[in-house]
Amino acid sequence: MIRALQAFRGIGFLSAVTIVAEAGDLRRFRTAPQLMAYAGTVPSESSSGSKHHRGAITKTGNSLLRHVFGEAAHHARHAPRVAGALKQRQADLPPEIVELAWRAQLRLHTRYRQLGSRIGRPKALTAVARELAGFIWAVGQLLEEVPAAA
Repeated sequence: MIRALQAFRGIGFLSAVTIVAEAGDLRRFRTAPQLMAYAGTVPSESSSGSKHHRGAITKTGNSLLRHVFGEAAHHARHAPRVAGALKQRQADLPPEIVELAWRAQLRLHTRYRQLGSRIGRPKALTAVARELAGFIWAVGQLLEEVPAAA
């Protein structure tokens, strides 16, 4: 799981270990929004009748996990590419994991560019962090359970 998470741009060894330690088995979340809510990256909502108002993120989840997602989201500012250390981290990984990481780079960079000019960079980074959590959830669903060492 740690090697698979390192296939993403912005997630190195320490970040991957933190995600695994804080979230545990990602298959326990049935949907990606459940992981997003666990990290506290979902918007708050105040609704009454037909009125709906979405506010800032709830911050009620795991603050360390939210921090790691936010730091990794900063890498979405840069144009998508695979080179150097990222290329080495992706070597010997299953092709579906590498493909998912590439799709994440493309999606997150486009999302950051679109939202950054419209709602501002800090909010755009928060939105990108939330979407990154969804891609991380997808990796957890792809991997089979690894038996514990005896």
